[in-house]
Amino acid sequence: MSEKSGFELRALDLSELKTHRSEKWRSFPEDVLPLPVAEMDFPVAEPIRRILREMVDTSDLGYLGPIPELGRAFSVFAERRWGWKADAAQVRIAADVGVGVVEVLRVITQPGDRILINSPVYPNFWTWSAETKLEQVDVPFSQAPEEVDGSHWVLDWDGIEKAYASGIKAHLISNPHNPLGKVFTRQELTRFADLAKKYGVYVLSDEIHAPLTFSEQAFTPFLAISDAAREVGITITSSSKGWNIAGLKCAIIVTENEKLHEKLNAIAPATHYRASLLGGFASVAAFEEGEPWLDALMVNLDHNRTLVADLIAELAPEIGYLIPHCSYLAWLDLSALKLGDDPAAVLVEKAKVAFVPGVRFGQQSSQFVRLNFATSPEIIREAITRIASLRS
Repeated sequence: MSEKSGFELRALDLSELKTHRSEKWRSFPEDVLPLPVAEMDFPVAEPIRRILREMVDTSDLGYLGPIPELGRAFSVFAERRWGWKADAAQVRIAADVGVGVVEVLRVITQPGDRILINSPVYPNFWTWSAETKLEQVDVPFSQAPEEVDGSHWVLDWDGIEKAYASGIKAHLISNPHNPLGKVFTRQELTRFADLAKKYGVYVLSDEIHAPLTFSEQAFTPFLAISDAAREVGITITSSSKGWNIAGLKCAIIVTENEKLHEKLNAIAPATHYRASLLGGFASVAAFEEGEPWLDALMVNLDHNRTLVADLIAELAPEIGYLIPHCSYLAWLDLSALKLGDDPAAVLVEKAKVAFVPGVRFGQQSSQFVRLNFATSPEIIREAITRIASLRS
């Protein structure tokens, strides 16, 4: 139970989850426990259900038109949650974060330009840059034995500055980070902003996991950092991850600089209309009324991230796992289990449990898998038990 929300939130039972029609529950055979896709197994927040029922009951299912409520709702939520009063007038709509990133890149880059990515990172970062015909420059994270600025995952600042100086046009960051569970510090984001201004680079900050930041580390929105950040920065985010409504198809693109806002007016008008009417007003409900549910969710996720560590220690201590500071994604190093070149495929075949293969996040991560722990403790225990069954 959350002290803030005053109500208890429990994950759905496996038998009910198996009736769901989403990709997570249709991509694998019946006997495989699916924990790859980043969607949660919790009931949707009542304020969101209420607006969806109202719109369906009144046959209000047309196209998405003007929705100034969404910019205002996000701005108030961001100020309440993170101390950032976003400019509601500079909030525009896209169908999802991927569409938002792609449409922004189409305006600020040309085919053949170069974009910086820091692997391992959400696989669609590679997909989006390929879709916009950009050359990918990767300056990977390294793993430190001790925490540095609250994380074991360390940026190669010399490599990043060399990439900026070489003439890249954009830097795409996951803030907070998927799959590493790293929350960028204010100092790190300031350094990105200052380098970007110095070298004429745009920073695109994917902040979809921001509502899911745990209490021990504060989330800092990129556009709240400085005037330099607002000059070079574009935030793309959504309520979809925090409130588990990805299928409703609505995201936002946010700027805090008039010149940059005007530049993005070149985004195709259809980008707005391809988003969902239901998603737009569900997002308003999430930002305006969804915090009690979110607070209760975070109690569950906090318990589950520690449960993963406890179960690994009990059942398979060879597995590498650093408790994440955000979201519900466990980044597991299975190197010591010696499962071959594709551990995720072996786990599906022999243990009947599915995760995202680490190689999709970067070539150096072939021995990792990403586990989604936004589910019940019973399902988490079953998943770790199935991994442990393959110990040599």
